[in-house]
Amino acid sequence: MRYVIDHATTYGYDDDVTDSLGVAHLVPRALASQTVASADVEVTPAPVDLSHDIDCYGNTATYFQVTQPHRELVVRGRSDVEVTVPAYDETALATPWEQARPLVDPSLPGGWRATDFALPSAAVEHTPEARAYGAESLRPGRPIGAAVTDLMHRIHADFEYDATATTVTSTVAETLRERAGVCQDFAHLTIACLRTHGLAARYVSGYLATEPPPGKERIVGADASHAWVAVWLPGRDGGVDEWLAIDPTNDQWVGDRYVTVAWGRDYGDVPPVKGVIFTEATTSTLDVSVDVEPV
Repeated sequence: MRYVIDHATTYGYDDDVTDSLGVAHLVPRALASQTVASADVEVTPAPVDLSHDIDCYGNTATYFQVTQPHRELVVRGRSDVEVTVPAYDETALATPWEQARPLVDPSLPGGWRATDFALPSAAVEHTPEARAYGAESLRPGRPIGAAVTDLMHRIHADFEYDATATTVTSTVAETLRERAGVCQDFAHLTIACLRTHGLAARYVSGYLATEPPPGKERIVGADASHAWVAVWLPGRDGGVDEWLAIDPTNDQWVGDRYVTVAWGRDYGDVPPVKGVIFTEATTSTLDVSVDVEPV
């Protein structure tokens, strides 16, 4: 599948902003299952500085600074991406999950590259409740592919999608208590359930191409950023690392409707846009428009 993506973030202020510094994750990654034909990030008003860099996880981060006084700031990412369904090694999927823990067995081929994703992070606290919930899927000797998929099924069944139940700063403990949340919350919960048992799991940010109801046309700009989880699979010496990508929000493995932008330990590593402003403004607005158009 090929997609043209337009992701615009618009900030409005009731007084002039005299200096705005930001970082954006809007350039999709080049992967075995994903080819990026083009990608560009535009900032309005025109920044005095705009540059791209590769962070420690291999993501493209765009840095910008706007010093022209403004009451509206628009950060827009446009890209043209082709995606195929990821392929997985059946032997790796069949490995008992206890044998896929890089912190428990440092000798696992490639495991050292995954260890950072097995540790606690700011938004993924290792709580006893998350460990207990994960244990119901991570039964002794169960293949990692089956165990992770079962956890995905359970979270989808047990938790309600509710945009009003949580905020961007909600914790894993709050999600467990409310039994509701959004894709970010479900990703953090899944990661916590896996990491508390020694598995490595990373937070993935990107897009999911939506499909209009039968007989209805696509609504341009009605798509949204999405988040899912990738779990490290044990590989072979010298082989390429494999990560099983799952979407607990939609109860499915990630396929060719998903466009991967960036990954990290949790949302805090890869928000689409974040930054600091200097202003006397007392109120602000935020509008996000995302369009993922199949071509």
